[in-house]
Amino acid sequence: MSDQRARVLAAPGAVDGPADTPRTDRPRTDRPRTTDVPEPSAGPRNWPASFVDRLSDPLPMPGVRDIVRLVRECAVRPPSHSLKDVPLLPVEPGPLPSAGRATVSVTWAGHASWVVRIGGLTVLTDPVWSRRIPGTPRRITPVGVPWKALPPIDAVVISHNHYDHLDAPTVKRLPRSTPCYVPAGLGEWFRRRGFTRVAELDWWEGTWLRGVRFDFVPAHHWSRRTLTDTCRSLWGGWVLTDSDGHRVYFAGDTGYGAYFAEIARVHPGIDLALLPIGAYTPRWMLRPVHTDPEEAVQAFLDLGAAAMAPMHWATFLLSGEPPLEPLTRLRAAWSAAGLPRGALWDLPIGASRVLAG
Repeated sequence: MSDQRARVLAAPGAVDGPADTPRTDRPRTDRPRTTDVPEPSAGPRNWPASFVDRLSDPLPMPGVRDIVRLVRECAVRPPSHSLKDVPLLPVEPGPLPSAGRATVSVTWAGHASWVVRIGGLTVLTDPVWSRRIPGTPRRITPVGVPWKALPPIDAVVISHNHYDHLDAPTVKRLPRSTPCYVPAGLGEWFRRRGFTRVAELDWWEGTWLRGVRFDFVPAHHWSRRTLTDTCRSLWGGWVLTDSDGHRVYFAGDTGYGAYFAEIARVHPGIDLALLPIGAYTPRWMLRPVHTDPEEAVQAFLDLGAAAMAPMHWATFLLSGEPPLEPLTRLRAAWSAAGLPRGALWDLPIGASRVLAG
């Protein structure tokens, strides 16, 4: 184990055991790596009725005892005294960087929504521009990029179908000819809404759009949108690679586990990893599906990426940690690992960073 990894694992709240010894999850090895699929089209593919066999851990669905425990621990929402820190959350909207074909830049719109400029394309990740999503209090910070300020959208990538990552009112704003890259089993949701260029991908599959490659990679998570569709569609992250070899990894929603090292093996040389750091308390329930800040730093090390930009915090109050805690713990874990400060792109909502161009 490297000294950097050892320092992260020794930090408060770090994962139990070394990164080289995952809990119960195992990377799938029964599929070819980086299999090509056609560019987005209207044609559906045949998928299994369920992807429950892809789960790394049992579903984090609380039973009666768990619900009682949540109420007793007051763990569903942040402590009331910590809500005074909401106005301190970093929000600094700015103009989008000018983008040419050689430009690679990211702009954080909030939560898991990014405006990624790569290879001459403008790509949205998990676009949620709504003020409120089902089952969740309204967002506590504004969207970092007004919809009218967006350039034409060349593509959208979706990590999974949970409401805070797949927002129907936002998707409805997109032209129906927008190429949509979605997990296996989720294509019909888009086709029913009139989208004509939909690519459904399994883990380790990839496709191309105007010189940019879109690869779908595993995540430690799950899917459900209604009471009857649990794990009927897949979940995962995306690796975007331009013709010059610049590579951006968008993790979507994920817990910590062995897949990060596997992604690094299949897609080496990641320049920027967009990793979630929030919605992690209580750990006894959320650890399988959401990384905490220390685990996010460990995932960054496993990925071998050059830089990290945190996400999935400061937007919706989804769990019990205080609003500012994810960033505070992330910076502490980053420092404890001896990582260079310039490689941590802890952007305010609405801010941008240019990787190349």
